[in-house]
Amino acid sequence: MYLLLLDSSSGMEKLDGICMLLMAIGEGFKNIDKITGRKLLKKYPEVDWTGIKGFRDIVAHHYFDIDAEQVFYIITNRLDSLAATVKKMISELQLLLPHRLSHSLFLFDRRYFF
Repeated sequence: MYLLLLDSSSGMEKLDGICMLLMAIGEGFKNIDKITGRKLLKKYPEVDWTGIKGFRDIVAHHYFDIDAEQVFYIITNRLDSLAATVKKMISELQLLLPHRLSHSLFLFDRRYFF
């Protein structure tokens, strides 16, 4: 199925767009991890945060090493569980943390998962 991304210029454009969104997601979580003193993401071990942030680095710095099959796997098998975790984080953070962080996660959730 992932070969559809490689078979045409429109498929390659979709792959590029998907990679840029995955890069933004990874960057967002890197920033969230930083502003929470590396404590927040540890509370949600069901997500491979290292993989998310690492994939961001691959897209940003090693673009020609991107594997279309891996991208397809991520978007078909990992995003739903990530979205569920982000929603859980938002619910919990709205009770515990300042408005700024919970609002940032809310915007992040709305931008990438709806």
